[in-house]
Amino acid sequence: MKRRPPFLLAWCLAAGLSGFSTGQAAGRHELILCAAVNRDYVIGSKLVTENGLFRRTASGKFEHFGLNFPHLFNISVDPRARNVLVMATLNGAIISRDGGRTLRIATSWDMTEAKDVTRDPMVPDTLYLALPDGVAVSEDGGMTWARRENGLPGRGKYTQSIQVDRTRSGRVFAACESGIYLTEDSARRWRRVLPTKATVGDVQQSPHDPAVWIAVTHEDGAWMSRNRGLDWKPVAGIPADRSVYNLAFDPTRAGRIAISSWTDGVWTSDDGGQTWQTRNEGLPKSPRVISVGIDPDLGRLYASVYQADLYQSDDFGRSWQSAGLEGSVVHSFNFVPEGAK
Repeated sequence: MKRRPPFLLAWCLAAGLSGFSTGQAAGRHELILCAAVNRDYVIGSKLVTENGLFRRTASGKFEHFGLNFPHLFNISVDPRARNVLVMATLNGAIISRDGGRTLRIATSWDMTEAKDVTRDPMVPDTLYLALPDGVAVSEDGGMTWARRENGLPGRGKYTQSIQVDRTRSGRVFAACESGIYLTEDSARRWRRVLPTKATVGDVQQSPHDPAVWIAVTHEDGAWMSRNRGLDWKPVAGIPADRSVYNLAFDPTRAGRIAISSWTDGVWTSDDGGQTWQTRNEGLPKSPRVISVGIDPDLGRLYASVYQADLYQSDDFGRSWQSAGLEGSVVHSFNFVPEGAK
């Protein structure tokens, strides 16, 4: 795999990144998107596109802020200080300690193409980074990183998503191309708890019942655990031969879950995953949905249709309307608590 040395982002260090807004749409969270709006763009084109970070304004629309960078996949905001931002990007982990006005590449040349970053809510200086060849850990707020891959396979450890159990510090799930791996000692030892035939694209913990976890795969269906991720069973109703990308629990209403699908659009459940239905009324024909997110204040469901619009639904997918960002791909939805300093 070709590596990209840090000097390729030297221009970013002087670019700056405007800080988060203090006013926004109703609710207790600010919505920050990691997105790319680059439909019709080709290398060498004079077309100017906007990529990177977008925030929801008080009017409900989305505006770009910060550097124009097309390969920014996820962020983690320090709950103690909202100006401290760690980003998972094509060039690895990038950190800002002043709301983005200055940036620093925090990972070395051999830790690039990061797809996800997550923070231990009980030990906020500890972060985990999902890499194409494993996992890296920072214990100083993202300033320095080290690999911790004992127990991960030599091949098959491409990590798409990484999540910390909010009820126990150091208990982390890594979604890899060969299954789901679990550590209970802050990544010092890993073990596989779910083997899969296809890459696991996302794994999430229920906000209502911490024992419940759901994972989705690229062509091996969806899986659920009801005993804290130790045992997993296929989710009935989600076809095993479909490519599903990510999922979201509705924090405002127990039982509601949404899954994004390249082939089927949006799958939803109102009963905790017992039954599922596709809800695409108002989306483009044959929607290729890359990601979904659910507002923890409003219960609003968002769906990113590949290089089309970002759509929103206030009746959990029964009807949809455009939320803007025409020609976009939203990689992640990040709801940042307004209480962060």
